Amino acid sequence: MRSNNNSGCLTAFISSFSRIMLLMVWIARPAMMNATFSTFILPCLGFMFLPFTTLMYVFLMQGVGTLQGLDWLWLFLAVLLDIASIGGAGAANRNRIPAGYPGSYPPEPPASEPPAPQQ
Repeated sequence: MRSNNNSGCLTAFISSFSRIMLLMVWIARPAMMNATFSTFILPCLGFMFLPFTTLMYVFLMQGVGTLQGLDWLWLFLAVLLDIASIGGAGAANRNRIPAGYPGSYPPEPPASEPPAPQQ
């Protein structure tokens, strides 16, 4: 069965919102990124794998320079948001896994067979 998804551009924008915002912060405030990270590798890995966490970390490290108190809560919530977005994408694309592989949907019965009687 094929689902009809007409949300196209909106879905693409929402799913990439954190990456777009991280890129905008990187372009608009390069000193902010340089003060947070001493190397180029960590923000790039954060951009690819944990964009919400990286963005939250950049905002939390400004001013004080260390994480303290409720900063850890915000960082933990950002990690949960990243995990939820990865899991949601996996669940949404589950029907693309070929039948027979772990995690795939069971095959649907042919449409020509009559349904089994209820007892």
